[in-house]
Amino acid sequence: MSTSPRPPEARRDWGHDETGCHILHVDMDAFYASLEMARHPELRGRPVIIGTGPRSVVSAASYEARKFGINSAMPTAQARRLCPDGVFLPVDMTYYRAASRSIFANILGRVTDRIEQVSVDEAYMDVAGALLTWERPTAVARWIREQVSARFHVTCSVGVASNAMVAKLASTMAKPDGMLLIPLNRRRDFVALMPVRSIPGIGPAMERRLSAWGIHTVSDLSSLDDQALRSAAGSDIVAERLMKVALGDDDRIIRPRSGEKSIGAERTFTEDTADADTITRLIRWCCKDVSATLRDHHLVARTVTVKVRYPDLRYESRSRSLPSPIDLEPSLRYEASLLLGRIIGPTDGTSSAARYATPIRLAGVSVSSLSQADATAIQPSLGDTASNGSPTQSDLSDKLRLAQNALDTVRRKYGSDAAQIGL
Repeated sequence: MSTSPRPPEARRDWGHDETGCHILHVDMDAFYASLEMARHPELRGRPVIIGTGPRSVVSAASYEARKFGINSAMPTAQARRLCPDGVFLPVDMTYYRAASRSIFANILGRVTDRIEQVSVDEAYMDVAGALLTWERPTAVARWIREQVSARFHVTCSVGVASNAMVAKLASTMAKPDGMLLIPLNRRRDFVALMPVRSIPGIGPAMERRLSAWGIHTVSDLSSLDDQALRSAAGSDIVAERLMKVALGDDDRIIRPRSGEKSIGAERTFTEDTADADTITRLIRWCCKDVSATLRDHHLVARTVTVKVRYPDLRYESRSRSLPSPIDLEPSLRYEASLLLGRIIGPTDGTSSAARYATPIRLAGVSVSSLSQADATAIQPSLGDTASNGSPTQSDLSDKLRLAQNALDTVRRKYGSDAAQIGL
């Protein structure tokens, strides 16, 4: 969710010369909330807020909810006070990530492989090579917006410009559900309208520093001489970048990101707890989310890590490297439960309402040492090669994978909580 300032005068027709404008910035509109409304059409038009629990924060809010002053990272408790009749939904990252991967692979990926994904709902594209087919970058932008809307029932905004910084600013100004082209020879006029806070990389601290020098907009930067700009910026390097900003220049190259180095999931409890069932349910949810992401990415993992956070905010974690890579939920559950026991020890041994000795505030599971599933050799165990006529471990694994694949299909259609594995 973009909270950058949006000068209304910036959202206008800046001209139609597309020469040199081969950079696109694609940004989904209120992505999580929009996806929830896509699978629950009855929520359309209502204020939808993604985030539940008194300790959680808002992950996304529909545009109807934003009218109440609700923004991302706001405490959910505050959002409930601002909009008591809002629809508050839990975060379903399995669903959101699956939709994101499909959009990037099946829509953006059909245009070019020069895609730099910066988040689950945002990416830069260099379409210079694709223009031999598409001819105009705005044609690419229109097609992307049409495809995202038709196939996923959500909207996106696209900025078209000569460089990444201007393209990102343009997509922000185009929100929601819009497209904005900034011709090469108009980029300086466009950027001059922007508050300095809207420039990528300028945070609150730098905004305060520049404000103390009377610099509130990019246009104000142009009024300073070199010495004053260096004094205001606090360093020659920052001053040089600010001067480029004032000119609407950005020489950054769009670089496709390398694959994930780790995949993880974690949650904070509503209240600190030592209840074994509560902690186990959370670890199982993390394993479900992480294993689903592995399979969606066609990856396997050799290292499993479990971490916990205590009420005093200390973290503790344990990891284990496996002899054979995994991607199935039951396998990850088993490893995670062993690691959890190594961190917080055994329960008190009672048959009901078992409790750990130390309460925890947060728990999470992650995997690393990732590799492509179809390119990873898995060493069979002795059980896999048994020939005594009884079901082998390999037979059981094949059946478990079939069951896991069926569950994945159900979850993709009906949501991640639609069915659970009963192990």
